Amino acid sequence: MAGKIETRLTELGIELPDAPAPAANYVPYVVIGNMVYVSGQISKDAGGLICGKLGDDTSVEQGVAAARVCGMNLIAQLREACGGDLDRVVQVVKLGGFVNATLDFTDHPAVINGASDLMVEVFGDIGAHARAAVGCASLPLGVAVEVEGIFQISV
Repeated sequence: MAGKIETRLTELGIELPDAPAPAANYVPYVVIGNMVYVSGQISKDAGGLICGKLGDDTSVEQGVAAARVCGMNLIAQLREACGGDLDRVVQVVKLGGFVNATLDFTDHPAVINGASDLMVEVFGDIGAHARAAVGCASLPLGVAVEVEGIFQISV
């Protein structure tokens, strides 16, 4: 029987990707007690890397979509950390969002809303979280967005 969160994902028409493998010398997540720390997830989906620089060749709407993809990758990693059971999530604690942006771009929070809104859509009230949204001169592989997360789970 599917859990509450898996049912919600189905109702929302969201199919999570497989948890992406690390691209360098790090682990995708660390579980300490009832906390899960998920490494930064880049904007990469089944079609490949979502690249671009906000304020130059990428619109806010495209950035929001890229951040949503990062959020889906975060949830995929979280599902792995929870042994496949997303109903173990107690609280989305904090997201850290990084936007590949020009020096004069200032809509970082609007872009990272793509990931934040997804957390609330999927997890409801426990999806509300603290957050940082910052601009960067560049991100790995030229991606538009990267998002990391901290989650509380039941043990």
